[in-house]
Amino acid sequence: MVYRLKASPAEEKASQKLFGTDGVRGVANVHPMTAEMALQLGRALAYLIRNGKHRHRVVIGKDTRLSGYMLEQALAAGLESMGVDTVFVGPMPTPAVANLTVSMRADAGAVISASHNPYQDNGIKFFWRDGFKLPDETEAQIEELIATRKIDHIRPTATRIGNSERLDDARGRYVVFLKNTFPRELTLEGLTIAVDCANGAAYRVAPAVLEELGAKVIKLGVSPDGKNINHKCGALHPENLARAVVKHNAHVGIALDGDADRLIVVDERGQVVDGDAIMAICTGELVERRELAKKTLVATVMSNIGLERAVERFGVKVKRTRVGDRYVVELMRQHGFNFGGEQSGHLIFLDHATTGDGTLAALQLLAVLCRKQKPLSELTKIFQPVPQTLLNVAVKRRRELGELPEVMKAIRHAEQKLGQDGRVFVRFSGTEPKARVLIEGPNKDRNDQLARQIADALVAALG
Repeated sequence: MVYRLKASPAEEKASQKLFGTDGVRGVANVHPMTAEMALQLGRALAYLIRNGKHRHRVVIGKDTRLSGYMLEQALAAGLESMGVDTVFVGPMPTPAVANLTVSMRADAGAVISASHNPYQDNGIKFFWRDGFKLPDETEAQIEELIATRKIDHIRPTATRIGNSERLDDARGRYVVFLKNTFPRELTLEGLTIAVDCANGAAYRVAPAVLEELGAKVIKLGVSPDGKNINHKCGALHPENLARAVVKHNAHVGIALDGDADRLIVVDERGQVVDGDAIMAICTGELVERRELAKKTLVATVMSNIGLERAVERFGVKVKRTRVGDRYVVELMRQHGFNFGGEQSGHLIFLDHATTGDGTLAALQLLAVLCRKQKPLSELTKIFQPVPQTLLNVAVKRRRELGELPEVMKAIRHAEQKLGQDGRVFVRFSGTEPKARVLIEGPNKDRNDQLARQIADALVAALG
């Protein structure tokens, strides 16, 4: 099976306009992640959510980055200048904002976060009143409103200006929600769980949930200082967590990213378990409990072919989307599927949440561990990955792959070498100035060599 994809429409748009595959993102205080742009984004969102004469509200959450304060105030100012009230919930996971938006009957939610990026970066992404991320069409409307200055003249005055409030019990509400997704007949008592919160948005929430469900919790990455988010910790750097699991004889380790919408897991031996393996385990459990809608799992083109082979034994089909958890969710909603995710650890349990939620996904996996009474290393045997090589290549600009003859030559060479035994996948990131090169095939050394050849061609053409 061979794939060769150019940048998706959304990814192409990311290089030209504001929104990428997961909101607006960039270096904080540099266009487009400036206070001025945050204000304009707030005004445009406010214009689009107005659907009646009631007071409109937007929930605003953030992660722990230093620049979050600046962007939070600017975004709120934009919303309030259009007559929309704002509700601050402070540092909270991205999925918590989606959840609170729905439970509070707010008109939209906003998250100020650059997810797994370093602290110098930041981003803004929006949820609609139903808790789902804005579709591409709505993001395009926001861009048009900003570009055309169509709403510059709208200036409510007096009592029609929006006000703001802080929701002091936001964290408690979300903790209760998460606990209610864990089966009532089960408990985490007797389990030792190491959790690395990446010095990010879940640094209080995730340990609290696990402790309240009875676990002994080893806490890492729970001392944010505005600059250490994702720094050698969390889902991108699970090596510290792996050491902690072995040191404390923990049953499992959970690593979240900066905004806690995804997770990577470490088994009791200190071995890293990625999103594909977790999906395979949870798919089997859902099938056994007759809870997997239409016996279908939704994954992206980045997921290992081993995932398809693992779930075949349950009679489950895999539907693939382009990269981005929003596209996984879109396909799930269109066809009535209820479980999907990404190899990177975005797992969507649509019966519980509208977006990827790292802590919620961890609880669903822990429920399987409790029911099976087997160590995670035993459960992961269900998934046998085909060797993959994934390289992230820094690029200064983006162009259609078909316009880069040396890159296409390297891709065709890799395809010929792999034949029907592997895949070649090259795309541009929608959130970073990088190209992703994925080679999947039975021989890891050959994968590495082919991936490096494509990466070198990309650097020569775009570096």
